[in-house]
Amino acid sequence: MCYFRMSRLLRTEKCPMLIITARLLPLLPGPFTHQRILRTAGSVAYRGLRTMEPLRAPQDPQVNTTLSRVDTKPQPPTSGAPMEGLNPTPAASTPDQEMPLTIGLLPGETVVREGKAAILFPSANEVFYNPVQEFNRDLTCAVVTEFAREQMARRGVKVVVPGEKERVVVNLADEKKEETEMPTGEKGGEEPVVTASVGEHCKNGLRVLEGLAASGLRSVRFALEVPGLRSVTANDFSAKAAALIARNAQHNEVTHLLQASQRDASMLMYEMRGKKDRYDVIDLDPYGSPAPFLDAAVQAVGEGGLLCVTCTDMAVMAGNSGETCYSKYGSVSIKAKYCHEMALRIILHSLDQRAGVYQRYIHPLLCVSVDFYIRVFVRVHTGQAMVKNSASKQALVYNCVGCGSFHFQRLGKRTTQGTHIKYSAATGPPVGAECEHCGYRHQLGGPIWGEALHDVSFVQKVLSAVSGNPSRFGTARRIEGMLSMVTEELEDVPLYYTVDNLSSTVHCSTPPLLQFRSALLHAGYRVSLSHACKNALKTDAPPRVLWDVMRCWEKSNPVKRDRLSESSPAHHILSTEPILQACFDVREDANPQSRRRHLTRFQENPEPFWGPKARANAGILHAESQFGVALLVVEVSHQTWRTGGNRVKTRGRTRSQTPPSLRASPARGSGRVNAHTVKNAVTPMTCNRLTRWSDDGAIPSSSLFFPPTRYPHVQLRRICPL
Repeated sequence: MCYFRMSRLLRTEKCPMLIITARLLPLLPGPFTHQRILRTAGSVAYRGLRTMEPLRAPQDPQVNTTLSRVDTKPQPPTSGAPMEGLNPTPAASTPDQEMPLTIGLLPGETVVREGKAAILFPSANEVFYNPVQEFNRDLTCAVVTEFAREQMARRGVKVVVPGEKERVVVNLADEKKEETEMPTGEKGGEEPVVTASVGEHCKNGLRVLEGLAASGLRSVRFALEVPGLRSVTANDFSAKAAALIARNAQHNEVTHLLQASQRDASMLMYEMRGKKDRYDVIDLDPYGSPAPFLDAAVQAVGEGGLLCVTCTDMAVMAGNSGETCYSKYGSVSIKAKYCHEMALRIILHSLDQRAGVYQRYIHPLLCVSVDFYIRVFVRVHTGQAMVKNSASKQALVYNCVGCGSFHFQRLGKRTTQGTHIKYSAATGPPVGAECEHCGYRHQLGGPIWGEALHDVSFVQKVLSAVSGNPSRFGTARRIEGMLSMVTEELEDVPLYYTVDNLSSTVHCSTPPLLQFRSALLHAGYRVSLSHACKNALKTDAPPRVLWDVMRCWEKSNPVKRDRLSESSPAHHILSTEPILQACFDVREDANPQSRRRHLTRFQENPEPFWGPKARANAGILHAESQFGVALLVVEVSHQTWRTGGNRVKTRGRTRSQTPPSLRASPARGSGRVNAHTVKNAVTPMTCNRLTRWSDDGAIPSSSLFFPPTRYPHVQLRRICPL
């Protein structure tokens, strides 16, 4: 279709629908680009992600910022002077910009307050935000603050946190010696202590990068709540998100610390791999998997720097798709009760493996499984000698599919002989062809990180700071409970069992947690709880001891043996007499301090319908243009148009349809919508055009143009960029 005919169709309302796919855009002749289409349709605010044009600051209408939502009619934005680094700074007035830039609420925007930050959010789901992850952001601010305290102390700078009591260690011997040697009034000559406060630029401070910043809430909180910072870079690939970050930086008056950036996160980190360009702190909190960014992150973080990573693709990491987990993280996940801790060890394995390529290694500071995601804080160091230990830190997991017993197989062996360290291949396997307890086969998972998940000394410092200043964070009580459990966990015991799963295996009643813990303590083994699961038991006792305890419990709480199948794990386990005679008398040390103090360890549902939010639709929103054509960009690759009296197939699945509401309703699965579906939904004229413009009659993520006067029933449900 030629350019003039295309323009004619756009400038009239005689075109029922025009389909332009992303892969056909390069084939359009001459100047017919998607920017030209948008200008013809009346767009004035779009900047294409393909062209990466410099973002221009819109002139926001002056609105009272005390309102939480403004329901006025939208005003068309105008282009102003380009912002250097996407930071809105007052500039000289030009013919296109007669009034200075003011920060206020745009129509439909909402002010969200969290911590000390007040963030502007659009009413539509254009920029991602999940209020449930306030705990994540609070914990990150606490960890980064403590990391900054340690780093700045080495540089001779003392950080000052509002509301925090000064940590003073008094030594009476030193105090008396000081009084005798230095009389009052003669203590001159001491160098003044350099301090760094929150919200202030520190010349020798830390450089922080948030690679996927969305609205910039986390970065704004860093600038307002973490002392000792030199700069904070909030980056996002979305033009709308980058513009919102710049507005939020000026709204919170942190433009002297916070710089907005619209770059590909990986490319930005790859460009900062030089030793003098690396960041001290890198925070990655993507929507889904962080796997595409890990290789760049382990190179762009400085020596001893802090790398903070969030994973929300728990379905993959918890065993629902082991092959997908291997393709992303180089490890096979297993669907087991310990899946949440295994997910932590999978991401640590992936980080250590990628860092080892560049002669670097990781040191975990804090790794937690929270709600629907996991969060890890690791330090990255450089050292060829230490990288050799990496193989002995990884382990494979043999998991019995019958009784759930698990064993570990280290990938490497390290032997210390005085000052000499010898590395060799590991020997194994640790199990036979069948499980010795139930006779079932084993699953093989991993490799996973086999060392400690936390640096207890560092966690105790964070815990002390949070508990001593509880008013600093809104989720301080939960942080205190979570970190208290972390400090009580056994450091050298990977994974855990659950009491309810052990009981269900032998089909008996569940023993009380304190009695089961006491039985293991009486037998001479160590035991602890886990922050990742409420009924978890971390213990160094072998599986045979756990089943002996369950056999002893079953004798006092018998099950009906005649109902057990001879091939069931319960029949095999209970048919063996216990070697260990368990004692279930409750011991005082069986109840940990965090449980005894009733700390908030596992919170209840914070709000209705909480959990992972929908991905932000960083697409295009346009009002009706002067030609009477509204541009609606609809992603149909995950949706089915429902029509009355028809049955539509999506990837071979036949689905019943509702009365003719003609709304785009999500179809289960990620099926592609065929031309027959869209034909029934809109007009018979569409089918031929769709079939001619696509290879197989399917539309992968298309752009649809609907004249609003002829198709008022078509409703936009999801937006995607061209």
